[in-house]
Amino acid sequence: MKLGCCNLNRWEHPTAEQSPAKRKREFFCLQSIFYGFFFNSKLSSSCLVGLCITMERGVQRWVVNISGWDPSPQDFSFALSVLPSVEQPSVTRFVQMEDRKRALVSRLLQYALVNEVLAIPYDEIIIKRTLEGKPYLECGDVCADFPNFNFNASHHGDYVAIASEPLCLVGLDIVSIVIPQKETVIEFIQNFSSYFSSFEWDSIVNAGTSDDILIEFYRYWCLKEAYVKAIGSGVAYGLDRVEFHHSCWTNISVNVEGKAMKEWRFWLLELGKGHLVSIARGHPRSATESYMRTLKQAEFGEEEYNAALHLPNVRFVSRTVEQLIPVSHKDRVHRTSIS
Repeated sequence: MKLGCCNLNRWEHPTAEQSPAKRKREFFCLQSIFYGFFFNSKLSSSCLVGLCITMERGVQRWVVNISGWDPSPQDFSFALSVLPSVEQPSVTRFVQMEDRKRALVSRLLQYALVNEVLAIPYDEIIIKRTLEGKPYLECGDVCADFPNFNFNASHHGDYVAIASEPLCLVGLDIVSIVIPQKETVIEFIQNFSSYFSSFEWDSIVNAGTSDDILIEFYRYWCLKEAYVKAIGSGVAYGLDRVEFHHSCWTNISVNVEGKAMKEWRFWLLELGKGHLVSIARGHPRSATESYMRTLKQAEFGEEEYNAALHLPNVRFVSRTVEQLIPVSHKDRVHRTSIS
C-alpha cells in the first residue's frame, strides 16, 4: 500500500551531510531572531541567539525499530532490570511478548533520553504519571535550562519512538496502517465516525479507493491522538472537538471547538513501511488541569514562546535497544556475575 500522495514528508536516517550541527544551529538562530523582530521582541538578537542555542538541546526525536529485536528470556530480563522496580509491572502485565517489548522499549527510551539530555543518572530519574496516565519528569532545578522540559512516547507496529521539547507541550503518535480482515474499510472506519468532524469525515470517505480512505482515516487519527496526548488528556477524550486542516498534509493547523489554535504546530511523517508518525507542539496553557500542575511555567512572553514554537522539527534518530541500556548497568551486572 502506498502512503505517499501529497508530498508527505518522509523520515530518513540522519547523516552528517544531511543535518550538520553548524547549519542547523545557524538556521535555528536566524529563524528565532526573525520571529523575535517580527513580534516586536523586547529581547536583543544576542539574547534570542543564546535562548535558541540553549533550547535546541531539548528538542529530541528518537525511534527504535523493534521488528528485529528477538531477545532471549535472559536478555529481556536484563533490559527490564534497567527500570526501577516500580516501573517493571507496567511491562510484565502484558501477556504477549510483542506488547511487552513495546512497553519496555517505550520506558527505556524515556530514561535514556532524560539521562542524555539532562545528565541525570538513571537511579536518580523520577518519572511519574498524572491521573490520565501522562508521564512527566520530576527534575527540580536540573531542568533550569528548559522552562518546561517534557516528552511523549508512542508505539505501534514495528516502531517505538519518543519526542521531547524544552518549552512547548509535545505530543507524539505512531500508527501502523492495518487493513481490516473481517470487515470492509468503510465498515471499519464507521466504528470511529463519532470522533471526527463533518469536514474531516467528508475528507476521509471521499479520499478515493479503499486504500486511500484507510490512509486518510489514519492520518487524521494520528494527528488527533498527538494533540490530546500533548495536552495530557485521555487518548480518545474530546477527539470530536479537534478538527484538523492542511494543505496537502503540510501547513497543518487545528481548530478546537471551532477556534483556530494558532499557537500550535504539527508534522505528519512516514516512519517506514506502513507506519505514520505525527508530532504536536503547542502552548502549555492548553494542558489539562492535572498536567498543568506538573509544568514549571504556563505563560510566556510572546517573543520567547514564538522562538520555541518555531524551533526546527529535527529528524528522528534511529536507536537500538542496546544503546538504551547504560554502560554502568552493564558493568554492574558483569561485576556481579564474576564475583
